[in-house]
Order: sequence, then C-alpha cells, then structure tokens
Amino acid sequence: MLNPRPEYARPFDAPVYLPPVAMPAVRASLGGRTVAYMLDILFILGFTALLSVAIAFVGVITFGLGWALFAILPASGVIYSAITVGGSRQSTLGMRMMGLRVVAPESGRPVDILTAAVHALLFYVAVSTFLLWFLDLAFGLVRGDRRLGHDVLLGLAVVRAG
Repeated sequence: MLNPRPEYARPFDAPVYLPPVAMPAVRASLGGRTVAYMLDILFILGFTALLSVAIAFVGVITFGLGWALFAILPASGVIYSAITVGGSRQSTLGMRMMGLRVVAPESGRPVDILTAAVHALLFYVAVSTFLLWFLDLAFGLVRGDRRLGHDVLLGLAVVRAG
C-alpha cells in the first residue's frame, strides 16, 4: 500500500469556532520549577561572585568608597531574577534549561522588571521561613493550575516555553 487513502493523510485543521485562549494551555510542573530553582542557585552563586569581584575593584579605584556596594550582595538573587525574568525571554537561566517562562495569565504579556523583582522577593521570603514556604507550596499542590501563592498574589504563572 504505497499510496494511502486521502482521508488518512488530511492535515489537522483547528475548528474556527473556538475562542482564542490567552493563557498557555500547558502549565509548568512543580518538579520542573524545583529543578530550575536548584540550577538557578548555581547561577546566582556565580553572579554573586562576579558582583563581589566588580565591587572590590570599584572599591579599590574609589579608595574604599565603592565598598559600600557590598550591601547589595544579599539581594543578588532578586537582582538576578529581575534582570532575567524581566528580560525578553521571561525566564531565568534555570527556567530556560527546563523550558519554562513566566507570563501574566490573563494577557500572556511579558513581565516587567519591577514585577519580576517583587515576584523573586516574595519567593525568597517564603523560602526563608518554613511556615510560609509550606503554605506557598501547599497552595500550589491544591490548585489545579499549580500556581504557587506568590504567583497568584502578583497575577503571574510559570508555563512551558514551548
């Protein structure tokens, strides 16, 4: 049977009567988000090391005045997330490796840098306190769309980039 019948080879056409869906249909799994976060820890460590060297260099050039910038090192994770999630690809390096990105579910619009920074800050506050982390994670486990508490507070969702 070298030539199949035409009805078997028809391409799939989406019905025209379906309304457009603003939110991507495939949400990110909590396991994928966890692996992406573990990868991001390594990238944040490297980012912090580079930032430390740059601040030390600026401190030497400014005769010690620039060493006051060492105060921003605890916020390097938030800065890293704000730059990467607030950028054009809408994801951190760990999220890119896992095929994830952050979007606004209602419109699918990109996340701005300030919202990305607040999203990261809420996440790190939740992770630093066991009770808040547990509530944040439990919130995501009970929801069908797997959005964590800090995602819902800011109106964001982590979805597959594909």
